[in-house]
Amino acid sequence: MRSRLVALILIPTVVGVLLAGIQLADAIGTSAEYRRLTQVAELAQKVGALNHELAKERTLTAWAVATGNRAGRTLQLKNQRQTTDKAKAQVESAAKAIDDSHTSRVREGVAEMSRWLDGLDSLRESMVGNVPPQASIRTYTTMIGIFSSIQAGLADGVSDDRLQRDIAALGSLQSMKEEVSRQQIMLIVALAERKLDGEALTEFLGSWDKQQAALASFEAEASAEELKAYQQGVRGQQIDRADSMRQRALAQMREYNKIGDLDVTTGRDLTVWYDSTTLTANAMRKVEDNLATKIVTRTRGLSDDEQRNAIISGAMILVLLLLVLVITTRVAGSLVRPLRRLRAEALQVATTRLPETVRVLRESGEGAQVPEVPSIGINTRDEIGEVARAFDEVHREAIRLAGDEAKLRANVNSMFVNLSRRSQTLVERQLQLIEGLEQGEEDEQRLANLFRLDHLATRMRRNSENLLVLAGQEAARKWSEPVPLVDIARASLSEVENYERVQISIASSTLIVGPAVTDAVHLLAELIENAISFSPRESKVTVTSTPAEGGVLITINDQGIGMSQEELGEANWRLANPPVVDVSVSRRMGLFVVGRLALRHGIRVQLSQRENGGLSALVMMPDMLISGGAGVPQQGGQYEAFTSFDPSMFNQPSANGTQSAANQVLDTEWPGSLPAPGSTGTSWPSFGEQPSFDPSASDQPSFDQPPFGQPRFGEQQPA
Repeated sequence: MRSRLVALILIPTVVGVLLAGIQLADAIGTSAEYRRLTQVAELAQKVGALNHELAKERTLTAWAVATGNRAGRTLQLKNQRQTTDKAKAQVESAAKAIDDSHTSRVREGVAEMSRWLDGLDSLRESMVGNVPPQASIRTYTTMIGIFSSIQAGLADGVSDDRLQRDIAALGSLQSMKEEVSRQQIMLIVALAERKLDGEALTEFLGSWDKQQAALASFEAEASAEELKAYQQGVRGQQIDRADSMRQRALAQMREYNKIGDLDVTTGRDLTVWYDSTTLTANAMRKVEDNLATKIVTRTRGLSDDEQRNAIISGAMILVLLLLVLVITTRVAGSLVRPLRRLRAEALQVATTRLPETVRVLRESGEGAQVPEVPSIGINTRDEIGEVARAFDEVHREAIRLAGDEAKLRANVNSMFVNLSRRSQTLVERQLQLIEGLEQGEEDEQRLANLFRLDHLATRMRRNSENLLVLAGQEAARKWSEPVPLVDIARASLSEVENYERVQISIASSTLIVGPAVTDAVHLLAELIENAISFSPRESKVTVTSTPAEGGVLITINDQGIGMSQEELGEANWRLANPPVVDVSVSRRMGLFVVGRLALRHGIRVQLSQRENGGLSALVMMPDMLISGGAGVPQQGGQYEAFTSFDPSMFNQPSANGTQSAANQVLDTEWPGSLPAPGSTGTSWPSFGEQPSFDPSASDQPSFDQPPFGQPRFGEQQPA
């Protein structure tokens, strides 16, 4: 019950913990994802600053190359490179935070950026030589494009819609600023060289188209706040002049395929163009940096929110789990405690109190008083309390029925004893009458018939004594003096049919104490009759004795078909544990009687299979039943007449040619060396190691059916 309650509590608890754990793991994973996104956003912000400085360096490098590395431009370029190196150091510091937990796209972009940054110094040196301006422009443009790819990985795994749009707006703004910077240097180189070929013109026009597309994308993705910041930040006279100069340059290239004056108000077109476009790029950079900062702040906030939610969720899960465990433990305890008490009381009643009460009632007989049955003591109003009260009622009813059974058993035993006493009285009178007729009879044929009647009456007396055994009473016939064991064996033959098939080989010096003589005769008679009944008619049954440690071993061997091991196990178990008298006892009277008689005197009886076929009944007479004196059998009456009868000489002609049953002499010759039990195919197992048998097992053989179709053990055969 406890395990079921634990399972009932544990299963939903585990499911709840799993679901909560999944939610908690998801919150932790989301927090970690936003943390990685914050790292990428910070890196992208630093990369944006680096790209802005690289764009300036690109302009100054190409301008210096186009103008022949004039001293003023060279100094200005040197200062810009120092500024670029500072932005580079910040990017490299931010790139260290990118580890294997980031996406492959981000890791590959960072690796590629690191290679370009490592080669930046050598790249600068190569630009000082005779490299054309367009080549330096393309090199820097390629490097800036590679660095910008990191920002493209910023949107990977982002589920926040506003954040996605801000990232898209940032990319558009960066692209727009890059195109302004490219247009700046392309036009500077054209003005410095006083020429603009078709390829440069096409590239300039394409850059303008890209800027307009990026502007449209920015206006579509940016929030109203960011769009307003852009409109307010990227405006002014210089910015408008840069736009007008760009439009004038485009118009002149389309019309004249060359560039003339871009600003009619001054002759310093190149310087004005550089200053105005630089101001435009710086204004865009300011908006870009604010937007990048907003994205970083947003990602940090999302990461902190998810981390806080994970902590709150974990704490709530822990509190709820503890609360559920406390509640369920109390509820389970309220169920388990009365159940455990009910179980303990029920087991105590079933294993000790009820059997002991039943035993006392059985021993009390007619005077049995039904005791008061105490209650288990579970007074709850739930189902457990109802079961406890129902069990109390069952217990009381069982005690009442046991009392009624004890009274009924006592009445039945009284009837058995009454019938047995009456039958014994009549049988004794019949035996006395037959004995008187035998003494006065001279006709041998009639004398033989009288002896047969005498034999039948003796068998009837044994059956009557069986009733006394059933009733738990002892036989009325008692002996005060020890009797030789051989005479006991002879006396047992007087109570069996076909006794002429029995051969006795027992030492005449072994004496059995008087109080056990009657029951020993009865016990041997049951076993010998069983051996005779279950063996072929032409076979012999041998009865031998062997001195053994702790007593004398009597072996009764037959040559029947025997029994299976399961049947032997059951039979031996019932011999060692005689059952309570019930209806089934009537079908195995001999087995029950032998067990009861053996238990009464401490005799051990066991059946075993013989190697050459048949069974051996082994009877261990303990030392306490063996007398040390030279006892003499009781003289007189039917007992003396039969023990002087030699069944091996039965049906042999007498001196006058007739049969005489009364004047035979039994050959009790004791051989000089007794054969061991094993010589007759008998193996005596240790009495301490009885064959294994479980009477409650359903697959054990039933004593209701005889083995191999033979008569049941102990059943009386018709004379």
